[in-house]
Amino acid sequence: MTGRPTIDRPAERTADRSADRPSMDKRTHPIRIVIADDHPIFRDGLRRLLESEGDMKVVGEACDGIEAVKLATEIKPDILLLDLAMPHQTGLEALRDLSTRQGAAGTVRIILLTAAAEKKQVVEALQLGARGVVLKDSATQLLLKSIHAVMAGEYWVGRDSVSNLVQYLRNLMQSTNEETKQKKFGLTPRELEIVSAVVAGYANREIAEYFKISEDTVKHHLSNIFDKLGVSTRLELALFAVNQGLPLKTIV
Repeated sequence: MTGRPTIDRPAERTADRSADRPSMDKRTHPIRIVIADDHPIFRDGLRRLLESEGDMKVVGEACDGIEAVKLATEIKPDILLLDLAMPHQTGLEALRDLSTRQGAAGTVRIILLTAAAEKKQVVEALQLGARGVVLKDSATQLLLKSIHAVMAGEYWVGRDSVSNLVQYLRNLMQSTNEETKQKKFGLTPRELEIVSAVVAGYANREIAEYFKISEDTVKHHLSNIFDKLGVSTRLELALFAVNQGLPLKTIV
């Protein structure tokens, strides 16, 4: 019958659409990048490196966090490479500022660059919206991989992409808490026992009797403990021990 609409077969329709549609791996424009770092030589070298890639273009440079926030909101690049340690406003402070502005920076994806980062800083950065954290001494290819991974919707930390951010953060925070609990701040096993006794409320004489040592020895230990932890009273010592999660022993 004439007039009946022609219905393509599924295979034919799929083939036709894939022929007309450009590949998802091919971008129609280069990745627009802003570099924020307080060292001009580093910025210049990084810009040359990125622009040697055919699919990347540096559209702005900032020397501190304040300027980085301004460029991110005005230029709205695809990627903001943000140094963690900068004058006037650090990378984390700039990240916090951008996160409070919500849509002001559009869809800017932020990758923190750092010489060294503690796990707590990595957790905070990811919670504030950073899409990646890359060490400055990483190989060139790792930085390029991190940019492509982030542009593809993934997260990147250190040397690897992260597909499940929630699980990654949970594991990272758990390991951070465990490490904190194991911190001994240079205290010897005997000094940790003395701290445990102080937290339990024991006086110097009672500590001496409990551990079968002289009171002078207890005082000597306490003097060393105060110096190592930067406290000056027994109360400060007890609060420090509890807040820092020192591995205390049970004193009965």
